[in-house]
Amino acid sequence: MTKKILCLLAFITLAGSAPLCAQRISSWQVKTSGKEAFSIPMSIDLDAVTFEADSSLQLLETTGGRKTPVPFQIETNGGRRLYWMLEPGKQTTRSFELAKARPGGSAVNNMQTRLDAGALTVQYGSKNLLQYHSETVYPPKGIDTAYKRSGFIHPLWTPNGEELTRINAPDHYHHWGMWNPWTHVLFEKDTVDFWNLRDRKGTVRFAGFGALYNGPVYSGFEALHEHIAFKKGGAEKNAINELQTVRIYRPDSRNDSYYIMDITVQLSCASSSPVKLLEYRYGGMGIRATAAWNRDNSVIFTSEGKNRKEADGSTARWCVAQGQLNQQYGGLEMMSYPANYNYPEPLRVWPENMNNRGDVFLNFSPTKNKDWLLEPGKQYILRYRFLVFNDRLPKEQAEEAWQSFAHPPKITFK
Repeated sequence: MTKKILCLLAFITLAGSAPLCAQRISSWQVKTSGKEAFSIPMSIDLDAVTFEADSSLQLLETTGGRKTPVPFQIETNGGRRLYWMLEPGKQTTRSFELAKARPGGSAVNNMQTRLDAGALTVQYGSKNLLQYHSETVYPPKGIDTAYKRSGFIHPLWTPNGEELTRINAPDHYHHWGMWNPWTHVLFEKDTVDFWNLRDRKGTVRFAGFGALYNGPVYSGFEALHEHIAFKKGGAEKNAINELQTVRIYRPDSRNDSYYIMDITVQLSCASSSPVKLLEYRYGGMGIRATAAWNRDNSVIFTSEGKNRKEADGSTARWCVAQGQLNQQYGGLEMMSYPANYNYPEPLRVWPENMNNRGDVFLNFSPTKNKDWLLEPGKQYILRYRFLVFNDRLPKEQAEEAWQSFAHPPKITFK
């Protein structure tokens, strides 16, 4: 038979799947256990594979001789990187192919960002997953305005729409949902506190968006934060520039009871002066959890087998907080990347008697037991992943999620 007839027969036989005569550019395999509970964000260096235009590419997965299109997204940041989600499957060897296809309609874009009224909301379809505040939010009327703050996440929602974070708590008005200040900082011979705002020694401010991401694989943003030191005489000076990249990945097409969020924090000195983050019992990526949680209806456990009573001051690769949320149940797992400073990172976890009810606060604090010197002209990276879920997360699945973050499946090009 001629090649044209063979292609036509293949297309008829596999109606609804990708045409088999697309020009193949490259192919690779991914090794997995075949028992994964969660999707895994995957990526390859696209420029190392091809210089074909983005609009001419198609990603396919071959399963049992059938080729199925896979949604993908290309990031351009000094070079092109192709991202896709490796959804759970029973095969231990997954086969993918990048092909040249006719430019056409793109995949349905379910992940999106919406920016209005000083806040950016990340959505999946009609579901809100996260809100980031770019404009300054003030504490309730009658409370010291020194507590005002921008550049924080609240709410962080479960897939079912329950809030996991809290702001304006009367016991700690300087707690702003999910945020990343430093507490005890040496800058130009002054000790600065960017965390405890009432002390009026410093604050952190949103300074602009670097990028907004929308696509079929992930959505999110880059936000520049300035860590402002309040000097004597009323002057201000930016001590640290922080580029915070937040990315939420498309939920599993067959199981939308969880989603994955990555937060990357890039720190650099904002002037020719070094900054020393001094040892202190808390500081860095903090989470003030929902007011719905207390010691009776929520639990905390870590990668090292610690419970809430034992977790504070211990080091961990990951930490889970979960509990009752109105008539539902849910929570989050926060994970630390092995290349982070002072890994495995020390934890700050509030005790069970906090505020006489057991309010929940979590913090990966790399400077809890040692200083960290930031030198001018250098960049410092902290990477965190969060698994946000409905229902309960067993320890075995929490470990699996961290393993796929720290040690993603191996890719072998054919």
